[in-house]
Amino acid sequence: MFFAKDYETESYLSSGVSNSYFTGFHAEQTRPFILQTENPIFAVKRKPVLPHTFQPKILLYSHDTFGLGNIRRTLLLAENFKKHYPKSSILIITGSPVIHAFRLPEGIDYIKLPSLDRVDAEKYQPLFLADCAEEIRQTRAAIIEKITLGFNPDLFIVDKRAAGINGELLSALKKIRRRNPEVKVILGLRDILDAPTRTSRVLRENGSFDVIEKFYDEVWIYGLQEIFDTAAEYNFPANIKSKTFYCGYLKRPVAERKTPNTKFQILVTTGGGGDGSRMIEKYLEGLAIGKLKFPVFSKIIFGPQMADKTRRELLARFGNLPDTNFSDFEADLTNDYAKADLIISMAGYNTVCELLSHRKKAILIPRSEPVREQLIRARLLENLGIFEMIEPRNLTAETLMGKISEVFYQAKNTRNFPEMDGLPRINERLENLLEEALCVS
Repeated sequence: MFFAKDYETESYLSSGVSNSYFTGFHAEQTRPFILQTENPIFAVKRKPVLPHTFQPKILLYSHDTFGLGNIRRTLLLAENFKKHYPKSSILIITGSPVIHAFRLPEGIDYIKLPSLDRVDAEKYQPLFLADCAEEIRQTRAAIIEKITLGFNPDLFIVDKRAAGINGELLSALKKIRRRNPEVKVILGLRDILDAPTRTSRVLRENGSFDVIEKFYDEVWIYGLQEIFDTAAEYNFPANIKSKTFYCGYLKRPVAERKTPNTKFQILVTTGGGGDGSRMIEKYLEGLAIGKLKFPVFSKIIFGPQMADKTRRELLARFGNLPDTNFSDFEADLTNDYAKADLIISMAGYNTVCELLSHRKKAILIPRSEPVREQLIRARLLENLGIFEMIEPRNLTAETLMGKISEVFYQAKNTRNFPEMDGLPRINERLENLLEEALCVS
């Protein structure tokens, strides 16, 4: 373990215990910085690339309840697989209410499940059909089973929840295993799920470890073991650890700024926007009372899940601020990241991967409830000197404007960004798995 820490009290201490060095970080700072580890990451012997004409069928499941991170991660993986295997057929099963807003490349399609909403850490209800909770549960499970058996994939990648929401994947997993024993089933996990004590207990109590042992060939962690040792923090049993691989962070597409900015450009983005209104409000309040003493151009992206009433109220109060642009939703923020000198955002996995990919200065204002995933991630990244953060309880217009001013007057971006090589590592593992599944010589 690299960190000894108490996530609840914010105490992070470097551990000096190690017998090897990890060199995946760019040395773009004046002081040396080496992450230490006892085990190699994703140590898979690379096999020959499969033929260009290979045509695997790949099924991806993304339950998608709150925010945009899950579906964006799933789409990124799907597009990566399509590039790696141009003749593959890729099908996504998702509950995302905004899947239609994303452009899918040829050869990728999706099945839309009735949408759910997360109302507590482990509690979900229909997003639009609240009076039909049991009917929606049965409908989702039936659709998943029919699609899985009908598509009969070579590779089945499940995002985050081994049994699906409320066990909706179990019937499909049982039947596809009986029908097609050669199918490779993968559980993909972001680096951090929630506070370790709570998550470890939930994974045991809800039977996730048993499901993984019975149905899954591998567990892929989309993160770095040196930053957060997922298997150790969540007390994975030995039989689960043995099939767990750390891929690294998933690089997002990047763009270059085409023209220099005449003003310090700040992008404020909430992801899905379901709970990002306070961050936007405090930023706009600070602008309105003139807390920044240098010229700024701001772009505010509300997010598709922000309540219409909240959006209208913010526009009524701040819509006439000079040099401030507002947008409801943009499926691709690549160019906005390229233009920005500073990003203010929450600390979801997808957003952080975008920030790391673009190597941008950022101020993270994480969500702390109902799960502590973002709070833990933001604290770790601040501790490493990669990003700034503001604790949710300390967020005011004054603290935010003060932090922005600190960043503005920094001489240059000397942050220590990790390598973003998760997708190439996944492709290596993919080749191994499909060779095993289909006996490709």
